[in-house]
Amino acid sequence: MYYTDRLLRYPVRVERPDPRFARALQQAIGGIEGEIRVCLQYFFQAWGARGPAKYRDLLLNTATEEIAHIEMLATAVALNLENAPLSMKEDVAADAAGGSVLNGMDMRHVLSTGLAAMPTDANGVPFDCSHVYASGNLAADMMANVTAESTGRMLATKLYNMTDDPGMKDMLSYLIARDTYHQQQFMAVIEELGGLEGNLPIPNSFPQENEAGEFAYVQLGFNRDGSPPPGGRWSQGPSLDGKSEYTQRPMEPLGGEPTLAPPRPGGGAQSQQMTGGKGVLGRAADAIEDAIS
Repeated sequence: MYYTDRLLRYPVRVERPDPRFARALQQAIGGIEGEIRVCLQYFFQAWGARGPAKYRDLLLNTATEEIAHIEMLATAVALNLENAPLSMKEDVAADAAGGSVLNGMDMRHVLSTGLAAMPTDANGVPFDCSHVYASGNLAADMMANVTAESTGRMLATKLYNMTDDPGMKDMLSYLIARDTYHQQQFMAVIEELGGLEGNLPIPNSFPQENEAGEFAYVQLGFNRDGSPPPGGRWSQGPSLDGKSEYTQRPMEPLGGEPTLAPPRPGGGAQSQQMTGGKGVLGRAADAIEDAIS
């Protein structure tokens, strides 16, 4: 159960409303790097969590914080849209050279929401949950969460550099700081679980003897001339899980050329496909050759 006290988690103020920046802020709400994504990701990870309850509670706590971030950003969008032009005529009259509507404002902020935020990205694409990752594997989810917080922080820093409004910089500075902590938080869970050595490969519950072991720690090179692939920490020395040594070698094809059965009748293929690609004359020649033989 969730409650609200009607108060923002952090102050949101806009000194110079900017409808174009309102559109940019939409990415932080409904973009794949945005707050709706991480909010739902942490909720669904928590609601399906099995194992120690503290990790479920941590995810629920963080997801609830993300609701507050969505509210802050939606408020920021609305404040940036105050005094926005409500018509093309009004916009051009105010600034014939580069008004808001003609220079990047999302018209649906006028047409669809009454100068308010939407659950969309900066291009108006609705958030569709395709980037919500909740696998049921605690280590895999934590790594996905670190990635989500990293891309979210990257977006927030870009937004910070896009605006000169002191209020918006202050709000974004807070969101950037929270992304910093959340990265640390989820990495700390991985460390508590045993770090990379204790968790790799994911899932570590699968018996590694059932893998094709000769390919588990080798870097394959795919250069046509047989030259080695780019080397680095990943190609030599002990593996991160401490179970082997990294090596590298040129790729060699181990399988033959794939051969598929002819198309099935009634499957919508061309008749030539069903006869090996030969036309009427080709099939007649085959028949004569078969008769002679």
